[in-house]
Amino acid sequence: MRLKDKVAVVTGGGSGYGEGIAKAFCAEGCKVAILDRALPAAERVANEINSAQGATVALAVQCDVSSAADIDAAVTRTVDAFGGVDIAVSNAGVSQLPKSAMKVTAEEMDHTFAVNTKAILFMAQRVIPEFRSRGGGALLTIASTAAVRPRPGMAAYNSSKFAAVGLSKTLALEFARHSVRVNVICPVAGETPMLDKYMTGDPAQNRQMLVNTIPMGRLAQPSDIAAAALYLVEDASNFVTGTVLEVDGGRCI
Repeated sequence: MRLKDKVAVVTGGGSGYGEGIAKAFCAEGCKVAILDRALPAAERVANEINSAQGATVALAVQCDVSSAADIDAAVTRTVDAFGGVDIAVSNAGVSQLPKSAMKVTAEEMDHTFAVNTKAILFMAQRVIPEFRSRGGGALLTIASTAAVRPRPGMAAYNSSKFAAVGLSKTLALEFARHSVRVNVICPVAGETPMLDKYMTGDPAQNRQMLVNTIPMGRLAQPSDIAAAALYLVEDASNFVTGTVLEVDGGRCI
């Protein structure tokens, strides 16, 4: 069991990549708090995990990651339920409808950065003291290939993901001496609910357009991201920090 006796919090855990990560972690012996704005979605995932494991190893928590107070309360619930926290995955995110940078509003920039970037800092500020009390821990940011090879028409989203990588690397530098590791996964577009929400036009045509840009010829699956996440938070990677791992089927080559 690669994560035996570990405790994790996963934001945006009620669907998509977050759901895949939460389920993979629990299958490897971890206890997981599933944070999501939509409590019913988090409860569904937690119930499926607990049923599969035959024990209460997953906790559903409603949380708006753009709120430092919500993150504080969610981590406190996790510590109260499971005795501490060793891993935090900042996966929750928002995208945008494609538009010219000339038409992006201040409100759109503020909201995108609040969820995609500031939330990473809020989580780090809350969990790093918990990590240090346990001798170390792992922070993992789920960013995007938009931070490596941006697409046009996505100024708010692209810039928030570049900032997420920069923030994560800064945290890695600041807290390496405390055995706190901070790494980043950059997934390509994947089979998640967010894909269709932020695409206009014909969904099938849009998906094929994206697939055509990926050398391996398919979109990412939650299991692809979960497999990479497992490596970056387990003890086997205890000398890996500040890494940005592209899980993208060759998109960024």
